[in-house]
Amino acid sequence: MMVLAPLHFADPREAAALAAFLTRLVHYDRAAAVRLQAGGGALAVFGRPPSFEVLAIRTARLVDAVDLDITVSAGELLDGIEETAGKAVVPAAVTGPPWAGVLPPRTGWRPVEGLPAAAELRGAVAAAVAEFRRRDEELPEERRTRAERDRIGRAIWSRTLGATGLPLRAVHAAQSLGFLPPQDLPVALMAAGPWLRLRTPYGSVALRTAPAALTVTPAGQG
Repeated sequence: MMVLAPLHFADPREAAALAAFLTRLVHYDRAAAVRLQAGGGALAVFGRPPSFEVLAIRTARLVDAVDLDITVSAGELLDGIEETAGKAVVPAAVTGPPWAGVLPPRTGWRPVEGLPAAAELRGAVAAAVAEFRRRDEELPEERRTRAERDRIGRAIWSRTLGATGLPLRAVHAAQSLGFLPPQDLPVALMAAGPWLRLRTPYGSVALRTAPAALTVTPAGQG
């Protein structure tokens, strides 16, 4: 088995931020996998939290210009992070889930107008959560099933923000993963082909607006 050299972060705080991101992913899915891509002194970590149907992306700066493309266990990567030392041990590769074969493009992004500010995005998520709870409480006992609750959730979270085309579930995912800034820091919406990407200072959430072939970007195994 090939043993990979540890990743050394340019700032120990980036190791801590990555650990926080992985902790949230594992909270949603204990068996979560992440795809790592590194090159030119930068690391991108891709994950897919269940239910949200989006890709979550966390980036970090590295000391060395490492070339890496591998899919690993999120939990094992989390265990290998040494925050005070600012480094991470890369675990052995795993068989990547289907989503790991189709990643957003690296270039060709253009801005999309009409995205509300961070405070308004948080308000939209809070209103949606309150609506879900209200509609759930209004269900008669015989209809209070998982299928009915899923139907209500899909109806609410598939709504788009104005004319942006961005579904509310993407904003919910960004907030749940700690990506939405607590203050009115800049957030941006970008588009590239069938992809939309909500970008904040803490990470990005991306999703396709059309189906994809799984052979577009084959997942690396080391």
